[in-house]
Amino acid sequence: MTRTVGFAGLGIMGGHMARKVAAKYDVVVFDVDSSRMQGFPAAAASLSELGRRAGVVLLSLPTSSVVRTVVLGKGGCAETLARGSVVVDMSTTEPAVIYEIARALDERGISLLDAPVSGGEKGAAEGTLSFMVGGKQEVFDECRAILQTMGSSIVRVGESGMGQVAKLVNNLIVGITFAAVAEGFVLGTRSGLKPEVLYEAIRNGWAGSKVLDVSVPAMLARDFRPGGTVDIHWKDLGYALAQAKETDVPVPVTALVHEIFKAARASGKGKLSQPSIVQLWESLLGIEVKKSL
Repeated sequence: MTRTVGFAGLGIMGGHMARKVAAKYDVVVFDVDSSRMQGFPAAAASLSELGRRAGVVLLSLPTSSVVRTVVLGKGGCAETLARGSVVVDMSTTEPAVIYEIARALDERGISLLDAPVSGGEKGAAEGTLSFMVGGKQEVFDECRAILQTMGSSIVRVGESGMGQVAKLVNNLIVGITFAAVAEGFVLGTRSGLKPEVLYEAIRNGWAGSKVLDVSVPAMLARDFRPGGTVDIHWKDLGYALAQAKETDVPVPVTALVHEIFKAARASGKGKLSQPSIVQLWESLLGIEVKKSL
C-alpha cells in the first residue's frame, strides 16, 4: 500500500491513531477543529480536498450521522474520491448506516471497510487497538498493513456491516461490566470492605477484566478524566438496542444498563469517563468508593 492516506477526525482517539499512521505513510489530515491538525505534515482545507488527495480515507468520527455526512453529504469526501479508492470507517457506526454507505460507494467504484476499534485512548496512544473489520477480503488484505500501524489485533469478521455488529457486541459487554463493577464495589464498600483490598482479592479470579482494571483505579483515585465517556458509551449502547430491535433479539440487561448511563448523563456526568457511573450509587448512599486513608 503506497497510496496517500487521508485521515478525518482527530479527536481523543483519532489524533493518536493518525500519528501512528503518519509514522509509516504519507498522510493528509482533516478536522473541523483546525487546531487539531497542527503538527501533521499535510492538512486538507476541506473534505473534498481530502478525497482528491487520498487513495485511502480513514474515519474516526463521533456519531453515525457525522459519518454519513462526511462520506455522502454535500462536499463530502465521496464526491472527489477516485474509483478504486477505499474508505475505512473506524468509528462506532450503526450497521444500517454502513449498509447505506457501502451501497452508495459501490455505485461509484469505491470500496468500504467498517473497522471499529476497542482499546480506548491508551490503546490508541500505544498502537495496540483491536480492530473488528467488515468488508471484502481483498480490500481487507490491501488495507491490513495500515491498520497494523494502529492495532495489535486485526480480525476480519465478515462482510460490510459485520465489523460494526461485532463492535456493538463488544460495547454491550463492556457497558454491562462497567455497571457491574460500580454496583459491586459500592456494595462491598457499604458492607465494610476496603475497596483497594477487595480489588486485590478478586482481580485475578473470574471477576478479573480490563474493565475492572480501568474502573477500580479510577474510582480509588477519584479520577474520572476521559478517554471514553459516559456520553459516548450511552450512544453506543443505544446503537446496540437499535440493532437488537432490528433483529428481534431480547437484550434486557443492555436496556437496563443503557438507562444507568442515561441517568449518569442526566446527573451531569456525561463528559466524564465510564467509571464515573459509580457516583449514582454513591449519591444515594452518601459514600465514596475511594482508597482508604
